Amino acid sequence: MEKICVVGLGYIGLPTSVMFANNGKKVHGMDVNEAAIKKIQNKELHIEENGLEERLVAAIDSGNLTVSTKPEQADVFIIAVPSPINEDKTANLEYVRLATKSIVPYLQKGNLVILESTVPPRTVQDVMIPELVESGLGIGTELLVSHSPERVIPGKVFEELVENSRIVGGINQESSEKTAELYRAFVKGEIFLTDATTAEMVKVIENTYRDVNIAFANELAKISENIGVNVWDAISLANHHPRVNIHLPGPGVGGHCIAVDPWFLVELDKKNANLIHLARQTNDAMPMFTANKVKEIMDSEQIQNPKVAVLGLSFKANIDDMRESPSVEVTKHLNELNLEFTAFDPHIHEINMANQTTDLKEAVSNADILVVLTDHNEFKGLNPTEIGKLVRSKIVLDTKNCLERTAWEDAGFEVRVLGDSKSK
Repeated sequence: MEKICVVGLGYIGLPTSVMFANNGKKVHGMDVNEAAIKKIQNKELHIEENGLEERLVAAIDSGNLTVSTKPEQADVFIIAVPSPINEDKTANLEYVRLATKSIVPYLQKGNLVILESTVPPRTVQDVMIPELVESGLGIGTELLVSHSPERVIPGKVFEELVENSRIVGGINQESSEKTAELYRAFVKGEIFLTDATTAEMVKVIENTYRDVNIAFANELAKISENIGVNVWDAISLANHHPRVNIHLPGPGVGGHCIAVDPWFLVELDKKNANLIHLARQTNDAMPMFTANKVKEIMDSEQIQNPKVAVLGLSFKANIDDMRESPSVEVTKHLNELNLEFTAFDPHIHEINMANQTTDLKEAVSNADILVVLTDHNEFKGLNPTEIGKLVRSKIVLDTKNCLERTAWEDAGFEVRVLGDSKSK
């Protein structure tokens, strides 16, 4: 297993390629995105991740990493492509199917195919294997197949690739053992072996648990506003109980996993996925709840033709990933409510949507309310006195409870916090 071909060079595929290359494996990465391939060949990044740039340069300079828009023959093929949902909330597995089909002409006896993408249970059996049989190789004998889902978060990918435990599910024992042997090249965490469908289920369970937990926190935030409680204080105190770990509320749930994976279970068994379905609906409704709150504040302040400064477009702090971002949904609802807005994110350097700017000053100038949707360090470090010189009305809605409230109030701002009764 000396040469690896990685299909998909995004937020998971590229770091994984770099890790294997820098641990002595020959890696060929492929992606259909020609612009991304050109950047990587020039040792430039098309995604943001801590520590990626220097590791990429080292991998290419060592000669262990090459990239192109086509696969190459290898001992191992790792598929790390998107698995989004359609508008009707059903799983879109076409990327996985096409990626699998693309490697079939390159497969040889003794190869190992690993799916890293997070997918609905039975995807390996029902989507990948029907494509792989076209190779003419005996599945499970001449061609080994497994699922080993990534378990990392943006911003800490390299740390977690190494330290986190790993789930490996093969279509048979040999597939599982060969996959575990491969990942031991850099994984220090424990590696657990199971079957492919169970491995698929495990990853979906992990993200669904977090989604349900966040939905609970969002409901607590709404209740707290109505009964005279600060939900952030209440959750913090409740979490001192040794068997309680409540997540935090916010303007919605985003990213390529938590906002997507629960729908896989709803699609597979809607009759029994009642709690999961309700949690998804609860979290999907938070962007509208947030936009309505902005309008209520502007109406209560009797501000005519207000301007909203939206701070944060990525789904998570200190990254540039806008996939399934609730911030984008908030802006759509602001538009539906006829509220003028300008959006800014310090980590997003390209204009991806209307009313976006790459200049903070432009975003906040003459604004009547600052709406913090992502808890970037840059926002935590803002000087409220300087910001106060640029805005028209000194009002802040902090949906992440990330600002130093006293400092902003001392600078003359009226600070509203999601889930705080004092903000009503």
